[in-house]
Amino acid sequence: MHIAKFSDASGGPRVAIVEGAQLVPLQLTPELATLADILAADRPVAAAESLARDEPIAIDAQTAWLPPIDQQEVWAAGVTYRRSQTARMEESAAAASCYDRVYQADRPELFFKATPSRVSGHGQPLRIRYDATWNVPEPEITLVLSPALRIVGLTIGNDMSSRDIEGENPLYLPQAKCYDQCAGLGPWIRLYDELPPVEAITVDLKIRRGDSVVFEQSTSAAEMARQFDDLVGWLGRDNTFANGAFLMTGTGIVPGNDFTLQPADIVEITIADIGTLSNPIVQPTSPTAP
Repeated sequence: MHIAKFSDASGGPRVAIVEGAQLVPLQLTPELATLADILAADRPVAAAESLARDEPIAIDAQTAWLPPIDQQEVWAAGVTYRRSQTARMEESAAAASCYDRVYQADRPELFFKATPSRVSGHGQPLRIRYDATWNVPEPEITLVLSPALRIVGLTIGNDMSSRDIEGENPLYLPQAKCYDQCAGLGPWIRLYDELPPVEAITVDLKIRRGDSVVFEQSTSAAEMARQFDDLVGWLGRDNTFANGAFLMTGTGIVPGNDFTLQPADIVEITIADIGTLSNPIVQPTSPTAP
């Protein structure tokens, strides 16, 4: 089952099941009043199916998608693929030893990525920091976690990264990673009673610039050095999530050192059995620009 959030004709947020080329809005109840409530249920698929439905709405270019998040925190893991380890080591000599060691260590790199206000949905802009010159998208399989830290579904994540800022000093990681419009989620959540095998979870990235595809690459979860459950276990150590959480699991696709995103680029991330998340790229001209 695919479950999404969108804005209806009145501008209000709605939760819907995606069935083919249609959105089927759900009639929420006091017990299941939000998408997060559905995700927190013992069986989210059954909880969604228990709700009454409104008339289907055709999905078209005017569909106003919202990121499939309520009040959950967004966290991220780093250096979970060999390619990401290599790329992070290439950013600077100072960082090389840190990232090599974390790739080999039992404890993964986990960091806070975004509050809901910093998350963009399908079709909404993602941002390059005004003070950054080397910027890349990071396409990531994203775990949807209940308050009990059960993996109840997957969505597509884009962990935008300012590589020049992080490369200058690893302690600048929060500034390189967490800012307005720094994270993409969507277009919806694929709910699972049981996750598919990792080799079936493929990830494809395309970056379009005008009429051209300027970067394209693929990977799969089978290339990860970490397991999903292991990452979740570390996230939950001495940490609670009353509303659940989203956990981006790292990227195995990193453009070369000669590539940087530009304003008006379109980033498309496709994950098998989920869909495609597409976002235009913007960059403000000053730290106070919207």
